[in-house]
Amino acid sequence: MNAEAHTPADCSRAEARRAQILAAASDCFRAHGFHGASISQISKSAGMSAGHIYHYFENKEAIIAAIVAHDLDELLTLSATWRAADDILEAMIDGVAEGVKENLERGKAVLKLEILAEASRNPEIAVIVRNASKCCNENITEILRLARGAKGLSTDDETITNMVEILATMFEGVLARSVRNPDLDADQFADAFQSVVRSLITGPGFAASPPA
Repeated sequence: MNAEAHTPADCSRAEARRAQILAAASDCFRAHGFHGASISQISKSAGMSAGHIYHYFENKEAIIAAIVAHDLDELLTLSATWRAADDILEAMIDGVAEGVKENLERGKAVLKLEILAEASRNPEIAVIVRNASKCCNENITEILRLARGAKGLSTDDETITNMVEILATMFEGVLARSVRNPDLDADQFADAFQSVVRSLITGPGFAASPPA
């Protein structure tokens, strides 16, 4: 056997190690911030040597990239279920409440906000975050266009682009509310949020009116 070949078991162990490191790093970033969390702290939390961590990740930026990629993969997997639904628009709306509650979970919210804060200072992290956002927006744009088209609703570029940006703004705003108002009733708020999203994405659109 080629010495460089990796068996499925090897790959599985490597993925488990990567997941272990990402979980430990996430805890450290939440507790100490990106700059405050050192590789030595992450290695201690993960229960492995710093050298072992560097075997899987070049630096903290690479760890952040993996965390962002994992979140994006989860969204793309979820959106694939929307595409497969008989009623895409209703499937999207049905998933809103769960997404809101997830963004209200303090642990997840703090980590995402920390990554955004670092993106405002660190050009390398900014590129990672913007690329993920671009991929997410393109995916939601395509799905929303399909969903509205199936209902006979407008699918012009202005309408779809504005809806996608408004949705992103709303969901990212939930992250901030989880910190500013930790006592928010998640169930009640998620239901109200879902109603607003329904009104938005089933509405007439935002195309400019033709001149009189």
